[in-house]
Amino acid sequence: MDLKKIEKLAKELLDEIGENTDREGLKKTPQRIAKSFEKIFGGYNKDPKQFLTEFDGENYDEMIICKDIDFYSTCEHHLQPFFGKISIGYIPNKKIIGISKLPRIVEIFSRRMQNQERLTQQIANTLNSLLKPRGVGVVIKARHLCMMARGVEKQNTIMITSSCTGLFKNNAKTRSEFLRLIK
Repeated sequence: MDLKKIEKLAKELLDEIGENTDREGLKKTPQRIAKSFEKIFGGYNKDPKQFLTEFDGENYDEMIICKDIDFYSTCEHHLQPFFGKISIGYIPNKKIIGISKLPRIVEIFSRRMQNQERLTQQIANTLNSLLKPRGVGVVIKARHLCMMARGVEKQNTIMITSSCTGLFKNNAKTRSEFLRLIK
């Protein structure tokens, strides 16, 4: 990421909307915007495989769930934040991963311009591909500033998406258990 270029573009944008970038409160805003973009969009050029730590599952074949993972992302349609909680479950197939790796996968994909549907699928597909479990379930509950601050201006709307593979998709009991446990 070219922070100097982002800083220049941020200054141009502020000037274009009619702000005075020489006034006290805005003098360093272009620098702050550039620096914040490093974090907000820090998921680009990161590969979940780099962070994955696999362990022998020791014959554990029950559901593993990490729920209520906080996340922040940016809507690719309006460049507005969306945020909420993600719950991930999987049933191992001989291998398990370090528990911190589930939030790390969320962080990698949420720190990109996104739509919620794609984010949900990227997390599920990545776990499915890297771990080859018997099934994966991902549920995202999010609030979208593009719906809250503009457009329909509905403050309390929550969007829910899910992606299921394997037993989570093909077995109603497994899916039900997952949904009940993340409630």
